[in-house]
Amino acid sequence: MKKIYSIVLLLSFTVLLGQPPSSQSKDLKFIFEPDSLSLNIGEEAEVLIRLVDSTGNQVNSTFMIRGQRKALDAKPRRSDSTGVAKINVKAFGAGKLNLSAMAFGKSGRTIGRMKINVPLPPLEKITFVNPTKKVFAGTIVNYSVEVYDKAKILREDIKVDLISRNKKVAEFDNFGNLNIKKSGKTTITAKIDDLEESFRVSAKKNPAKKIKLDISENQIRTGDVIKLNAKVLDAGNKVINNIPITYSYSGKAMYSTDNFINNQSTASVGLPASGMISQNGKFVAETPGLYTLTAQSSGYSVSKRIKVVPRNVQKRLEVVGHGTISNHNTSDLWVWAGVGKHAGKDFAVTGTHSADGEAYFWDISDPANMTIIDTIKVDARTVNDVKISENGRVGVISREGASNRKNGLVILDVSDPFNVRIINEYNDNLTGGVHNVFIYEDHIYALSAGTRYDIINISDPANPFRVGSYELDTPGHSIHDVWVENGLAYSSNWSDGVHVVDVGGIKQNEQSRERNKFNPFLALAGQGSPGNPVKLGSKEDPNGHNHAAFPFQSESTNKFYIIAGDEWAASVPGSEERIYQGGFHFLDFTDPKDPKETAIYQVPEVGSHNHWVKGDTLFAGYYYGGIRILDISGELMGDLYAQGREIAFFKGVDPDGSTANQTNVWGVIPYKGLIYFADLNNGLWAVRLVDDEPLGTN
Repeated sequence: MKKIYSIVLLLSFTVLLGQPPSSQSKDLKFIFEPDSLSLNIGEEAEVLIRLVDSTGNQVNSTFMIRGQRKALDAKPRRSDSTGVAKINVKAFGAGKLNLSAMAFGKSGRTIGRMKINVPLPPLEKITFVNPTKKVFAGTIVNYSVEVYDKAKILREDIKVDLISRNKKVAEFDNFGNLNIKKSGKTTITAKIDDLEESFRVSAKKNPAKKIKLDISENQIRTGDVIKLNAKVLDAGNKVINNIPITYSYSGKAMYSTDNFINNQSTASVGLPASGMISQNGKFVAETPGLYTLTAQSSGYSVSKRIKVVPRNVQKRLEVVGHGTISNHNTSDLWVWAGVGKHAGKDFAVTGTHSADGEAYFWDISDPANMTIIDTIKVDARTVNDVKISENGRVGVISREGASNRKNGLVILDVSDPFNVRIINEYNDNLTGGVHNVFIYEDHIYALSAGTRYDIINISDPANPFRVGSYELDTPGHSIHDVWVENGLAYSSNWSDGVHVVDVGGIKQNEQSRERNKFNPFLALAGQGSPGNPVKLGSKEDPNGHNHAAFPFQSESTNKFYIIAGDEWAASVPGSEERIYQGGFHFLDFTDPKDPKETAIYQVPEVGSHNHWVKGDTLFAGYYYGGIRILDISGELMGDLYAQGREIAFFKGVDPDGSTANQTNVWGVIPYKGLIYFADLNNGLWAVRLVDDEPLGTN
């Protein structure tokens, strides 16, 4: 069903995350009417959008249009150069949704928002998820259900009543757990309003006579994951495999009088002894203490006590060098080794944000005396991203907010960093702005207006040309970043999460897993190329904030993770300021067909930005929280921050920075034993870890 409107629309765009607040243009605006729009799921509407100046005259300029992620589709995603666009919108999800648009310019960005109300559809069906129909007396079995509405959308906001008809045989608690009391039969029903779904459950006599628990460890560190190998046995000591086991733990914190290691106190600062235990029998502790681990089934239980000591990975960071930028905000950085006549020297490049289109090139050969050796200035307000090719000869910088609105990217000859030369610009269909870029094997991967990444061949940097693109097809989709390794592109797509795409990966044999670190996606590679990107896998982000992703092949476990960074901004009441928040999700992609989130890292009250992994260590830019360095060795499970895995953190402040005495770390790169990072407020830093002065636990 399609609704047609003749609409002059003032749209606004939700503020782009991934960058600090920038000024709003007072010269332009989007005009819209009506004030709101109502659609049912599946319905469409046409709207007409105009960009006008302060006197109401139409402005010849392109702008971007987006529907709300996962819920509202808008096509086309970009206007033409006349400043007018006829948009078709279609509702895929319910709620008070936003149809949004944004225009970039040297004076700032023009943003707005139109409200579209989409009511919830009626419910249609209830489905049990893999229900167990044969159970044993004396056990507890969990049942879960899914509720779908008439739009075939999974409704997670619905409370379902679970009922056992014969409560003498089995009865539900409030969490979907069915307590099997004795042998017999009962009917299990899931019910909400007039909808219900039922099936029969048969409870048999339980042959279990005891439970056995094997835990080889007597002492572990916080953050170490151990497996509780529990088995239910019958009277003949035969293992019964289909009887559920419930795992639990209790703990007592250790104080300074309880234990000392290497003359250092291993004290906890408070009463709790906290951890996490999964129902597949894995346990990890967050705080030191004495823990009792218990396995229960069929009226039998067995326990073992273990000691958990502090992880003690903390080190000190010391400043090696600092290059102050006081006149502009600093954006991203890249570090590389010189080539040709500059072989043996080291260099860095940093961008600028909400400034004047400059990128600075640094000689960091002596990190204690890093020096700006050249400056490139382009028509842009923000040079958000900077990258250098693997051979150290070609650079690319992104452009946003150009005065002529021809944003895009600029290709550089950086073979002589003291005399950087602009080779060419590439703006074709990139006028909406390029937020992030990546260079890999003679190709630039450039974000286009936050909707896709284009793949641009630069085998001849003076004559770049597009060979491919990768764009999602989900409603309101958007993209923030792309990272390429081994011919695989890892893109960060906000609520659509992480996508892994073959852009030229060389297929590896599965047997190589036995010999070295193995990326399981390379067993699937060989299908795609830069001109034919092929998706290999993905995992959605239920929080909707996937901002950056980094592949991580664990050296200590041979597991393959993608570390997905969140980012979102919370408004400060009564102020235009926003506080950035977010953390990291550790997604285990060892089985690409069944990825699982196993751990998180979240620093209280501050937000993550860009990150890097080297070895089994995570280096993260954490905005107002400085740089953070995290031990990610071993199996990863639970809250890594609470487990004392943080090795060090550092907040670089400078009275001469663009914002005095405040830190705001953008990106971080480990390089030749040092850690370089760019701070939005004060420029480029180099620090090093000092491991001869451990600082104790968090």
